[in-house]
Amino acid sequence: MRRVVVTGLGIVAPTGNCVDDAWEAALAARSAVAPITQFDASSLPVQIAAEVRGFDATSVMGAKESRQASRFIQFAVGAVRQAVDDSGLDRPRDRHECGCIMGVGIGALGNIEQQSKCLSEHGPRRVSPLLLPYAIPNMAAGVASIWSDLKGPCFGIASACASGTHAVGEAALHISAGKVDVMVAGGVESACTPLLVASFARMRALSTRNDTPTTASRPFDLDRDGFVIGEGSAALVLEEYEHARRRGARIYAELVGYGATADAFHITTPPPEGDGIARAMAAALKQARIDPDSVDYINAHGTSTQANDMVESAAIEMVLGEHARKCAISSTKGVTGHCLGAAGAIEAVYTVLAIVHGIVPPTANLERPDPSCRLDYTPKESRKRRIRFALSNSCGFGGQNACLAFKRCD
Repeated sequence: MRRVVVTGLGIVAPTGNCVDDAWEAALAARSAVAPITQFDASSLPVQIAAEVRGFDATSVMGAKESRQASRFIQFAVGAVRQAVDDSGLDRPRDRHECGCIMGVGIGALGNIEQQSKCLSEHGPRRVSPLLLPYAIPNMAAGVASIWSDLKGPCFGIASACASGTHAVGEAALHISAGKVDVMVAGGVESACTPLLVASFARMRALSTRNDTPTTASRPFDLDRDGFVIGEGSAALVLEEYEHARRRGARIYAELVGYGATADAFHITTPPPEGDGIARAMAAALKQARIDPDSVDYINAHGTSTQANDMVESAAIEMVLGEHARKCAISSTKGVTGHCLGAAGAIEAVYTVLAIVHGIVPPTANLERPDPSCRLDYTPKESRKRRIRFALSNSCGFGGQNACLAFKRCD
């Protein structure tokens, strides 16, 4: 198994459209949740979301292509191009066999809604011929590869809210198995649409704090009432260690473990004991050859829903034992909301940055810790801590779980 390191980072998120801005907002516990602006949400029971603001797609795709491409593809291209530029990969030598895997939970649901209405009101001749190419989930990786000249393995992964984490883990497997030396991997989502909001609201999964949006996403807080829909994208350049050293690349961290499991329990509800995510964490630790007592930080899935936060807390205790009380944990969804298919990739970037800077980002809005979530969730304020080993957790509908283990490169 060859070593895999992170040599590039890119992000387009509610907290910022570059890595520095997104990281600063996370450390400041500055929530990006606000009233929805992409459509008129006044008739819906939930009217808030964590939207990406101020992103200029023409700067990464050009005017014509950005007009044609759906929002989630624009975000993917932006994040991937940032990460590739950050890595310093040469063109075309280093990129010829570099692959791209992007996780997508839903895809261009908004475009489908709009074009369905167009068909109903104006007939088939008014339907866009580009609807399908720019709606299918694999096009996040496909279009991103076009704009960054990545000609290696290229495909999408769809595992709901674990998609981004699975994409990073599977890309690492390509490198460790010797198939390629470099992969770009991440996740993307832009699914804040009337239909999605209405559906999640009917499930009673969303926070209804319409009047106080910045405090709506509150992972592990006793008064949490649901998650907040977010959007965005993040990408990481993964590289074989010796390949990175030979070209003098900056190495952010090493990806040393990856675990993926299924609950085999329920389409939306995790098992109460947290067995699925616990086994994913244990698998990542086993591959990394890390003792549970060595874990310094966990970026939790931490959605701000009643079931998830309690179950994940139980799972962390199951895997780490007594050390769970000493480990720093936080959920950056307090500031980003839940970015669905992009969440795991965004959180992987935050986890890597926590290792690099020696700072644990806080859990925003954690005012009254839930007694059933008994661990140290870094409430409200960031904390300096030397982090050698860190985990990033993700769970998705369908009971699909994933965990990444990162190590500091000294």
